Amino acid sequence: MRRRAGLATAGVAALAWGEWLNWRWSRALVGNRGGAVEAVVVLGYRNPRTTPNFINRWRVRAGIRSAATDSARDTRVIFSGGATSSRQAEAHLMADFAKSVLAFDGTVLLEDQSRTTWENIAHVIPLLEDVDRIKIVSHPAHALKARAYLRRQRPDLAERLVRADDYRPGEWILVKPLLALYGLWTLRGLKADERKLLGG
Repeated sequence: MRRRAGLATAGVAALAWGEWLNWRWSRALVGNRGGAVEAVVVLGYRNPRTTPNFINRWRVRAGIRSAATDSARDTRVIFSGGATSSRQAEAHLMADFAKSVLAFDGTVLLEDQSRTTWENIAHVIPLLEDVDRIKIVSHPAHALKARAYLRRQRPDLAERLVRADDYRPGEWILVKPLLALYGLWTLRGLKADERKLLGG
């Protein structure tokens, strides 16, 4: 009985830890900037098939709900990702899913050349020059990494970063401890000032 109680307590603690860490990452390197023109950058995930996988489908949904959370007059959704695991670019798969399955009828732009997160950011920069607010959509650790890369490549544009709607309490809760462990590994190269909670 005690062993079961101990396992249950450990399980609850792991879930709470995963939830907290993902929550914290979702709020790092973002501000509260306003503005009428907004870009929502949705980062792709390697996709070996000709239809979007579960992760890319979720990212598209998170991107669309991120575009709907504010009253920006002009919002563009940018799908970013080249052909990393198949012949078809992730950006095209995500855009097709957004339009044909989710019936998204907003402005869509594609960046279909990148093969890494660093390249995702480098290649979308020309599409961000004239926007007031930038949201980067992925799982929290990956989105934070991308925001840090924007800060390194174009600190002036990084000043325009605001929170996306890619973290919600309880969403992915059973795998959030695993996402947290993976996030700690993938974010190991970030500097202390790139993990700051700036607001939002």
